[in-house]
Amino acid sequence: MTATDDSRAVRDERGGMGGTTTPQGVLFSMCLAVALVTASMAALNLALPDLAAGLSASVTSLTWIVDAYVLALAGLVLPLGALGDRIGRRAVLLAGTVVFGAASLAASYASGTTALIAWRAVIGVGAAMIMPGTLSTITAVLPTAQRAKGVALWAACSAAGVILGMLVTGVLLRWFSWRSVFVAGAVGALGAALAAVLLAPETRDLHRRRFDARGAVCAALAPGALVYALIEGNEDGWARPRVLAALAATVLAAVAYAVLGLRTEQPLLDPRLFRRQGFRAGAVTIVVQFMAVFGFYFVGLQYLQLILGYSALKSALALVPVALVIVLVSEATPRLAVRLGERAVMICGLLLLGCGLAVLALLDAGSGYPPFLGGLVLAGLGIGMTGVVGTSAITNSLTHDQQGVASAMNDVTREVGAAIGIALMGSVFGSRYRLALPDVSRLPPAAADAVRHSPVGGLYVADRLGPGGAALAAAVKDAFMNGMSAALGTVAVVIALAVCCLVRVRSPWRPRVARKRKQVRPAESAPSE
Repeated sequence: MTATDDSRAVRDERGGMGGTTTPQGVLFSMCLAVALVTASMAALNLALPDLAAGLSASVTSLTWIVDAYVLALAGLVLPLGALGDRIGRRAVLLAGTVVFGAASLAASYASGTTALIAWRAVIGVGAAMIMPGTLSTITAVLPTAQRAKGVALWAACSAAGVILGMLVTGVLLRWFSWRSVFVAGAVGALGAALAAVLLAPETRDLHRRRFDARGAVCAALAPGALVYALIEGNEDGWARPRVLAALAATVLAAVAYAVLGLRTEQPLLDPRLFRRQGFRAGAVTIVVQFMAVFGFYFVGLQYLQLILGYSALKSALALVPVALVIVLVSEATPRLAVRLGERAVMICGLLLLGCGLAVLALLDAGSGYPPFLGGLVLAGLGIGMTGVVGTSAITNSLTHDQQGVASAMNDVTREVGAAIGIALMGSVFGSRYRLALPDVSRLPPAAADAVRHSPVGGLYVADRLGPGGAALAAAVKDAFMNGMSAALGTVAVVIALAVCCLVRVRSPWRPRVARKRKQVRPAESAPSE
């Protein structure tokens, strides 16, 4: 997906109601759209206990309910972004809000886990239509001198949208059921559509390109097969033929995309771009960050509700301090990158994120909220740094007329990382939870199955056993913490490996201050290889 330098056309174009489009208006509308997408990625995590109780959903079903949205978004963001380049980014975004809103309303009427998973996937398709045009529109409209600030604001709104979505979900669940979350999603889609119509111009690639259908299939198949293998492998065993087939499909699709991309004149995403140091490092940083963040949401919010006994609203409020940390650090990170260099900030951010998860992995059922908050603040510092500098590394490594590619890569790395993180941590959590449970064979078969299916079911059964259920409740909570620690520890190891990769880079990027002193052309005009 390639964008041309159409910033002049963007600035001269009129808005939908006849007013002049301004950079501030475009920033507002695009940030609102990306906040809708990221809010929907995480908000449902707060309703997992309600879903488990209302739909009798197992840990595996809950993982699919959360991941179906992210998986569709990750697999389709590249081809749908390319479609937006051809026919108009705002047009595709508006169509996406229609799909998003209609599917959200339909999901609110779902009567079982299968239907809800299907509708979540359709909502993800709508999100994949919305997401790509947001960052590429911002980088096309803003002057070069303001682009870094615009990217930082976009990244901050992306992160803040997650917390905002959780707050809205917490308020709704205080008075309504989990179905209200999907109704709110439909209302948010309507608001994003109105803002885009009134404030954002239509932009498109001025040069018609052939659509890379083979690349689109491979780009959708690789993450989809990997997520399927991660979820089902821990559930049914890694030696199952379908799990092995999914792993093989993942490798074949990834290799096929690379080979076809090298032979295709205009691929969706040119594999040669990964030769560029900043592009490659930014992609790795964003993938790992989102893997950690959204995997954590899957288990961390259940910790607040099931172990600490918080309500949905109180759980959301418990994350607000972290959101403030992320926003403040995101605003300061561009200046920090100028002084220290992008590579150094990436490494520091990933180390802080990994340390935060390691602290959380050491918690037990009696730790309480303060240690939990301490680990989250450490992770929040890392999230604020890695989100901004990772995105900037991708966008700054490409020229102005390649910002569509930069936007596509940024979107893909986020969604692929989130999908893999949810699948990985959800699978490790579910597997270790079941292994850590005591023998429940003496319970009635239905009660024993409920305990094994999910911690919500286990606590429900314990509550129904009366005084004798206290021991079972304690065992379920200990098993939950065992699963949570294993899941967080697994991602902390992945982060450590990513840090090692960045440390081993032979020629680090220099701070932009040094470039100015040596009178070297800025990155926008001379991207580093």
